Amino acid sequence: MAFPFGSNPSIYRSLPYDTVKDFTPLIFAGQTQNLLVVRPAMPIHSVKDFVDYARNNPGKVSYGSTGIGSSNHLSMELFKSMTGIDIVHVPYKGSAPMVNDLLGDHIDAAFDNTPNVLPQVNAGKLRALGVSSTARSTLTGSVPTVSEAGVPGYEVTVWFGIVGPAGMRPEIVRKLNSELNAILGMDDVKRRFQDQGVDPVGGSPSQFADHIRSEIQKWAKVVKDANIQPE
Repeated sequence: MAFPFGSNPSIYRSLPYDTVKDFTPLIFAGQTQNLLVVRPAMPIHSVKDFVDYARNNPGKVSYGSTGIGSSNHLSMELFKSMTGIDIVHVPYKGSAPMVNDLLGDHIDAAFDNTPNVLPQVNAGKLRALGVSSTARSTLTGSVPTVSEAGVPGYEVTVWFGIVGPAGMRPEIVRKLNSELNAILGMDDVKRRFQDQGVDPVGGSPSQFADHIRSEIQKWAKVVKDANIQPE
């Protein structure tokens, strides 16, 4: 399971499952961050610049996402909620067409998974303003977090985990969790994760269950505040 697992209960009126009751959390496998980027032609060089520009140009700045309820979409909706800016959402069917339109100056900004836009940032084709996590990314060097760059308390992690069916026997859950933690601790596995810009997490099933519940609560508030209508 991944990030949408925590936001889907608020995005969709009728899911074919109960996110909490129909699954057994096994392990929080890994997480990455989104990177806030703008097209270089914009007169914006920091998160503060972005907020100021958007406030001075309400409804004129556009941002892309990979669809309603995606981490890209909700990252910016949380950002909007915390800063009070008014910018226009342009949804796409995937990251590639969104980034292409950003490179082509058809939209102004986006949050996207860091590995998806880092090559363009390094080539000077996009400008990075901040990372969505609470700690800076080793992939992006001196790029600050959004929180430290002007939006205190801002945090979004794009996470991945493993669940099983409801009602699994506790001894099986403990055994699987132990084996999965051992796998995540292997050097070659950690290297593969990190090559993709993902930090291995691990931990207990209860810690992952707590994370899922907190994500459901967090995004329910963002969806409500943004007036996103359930599909």
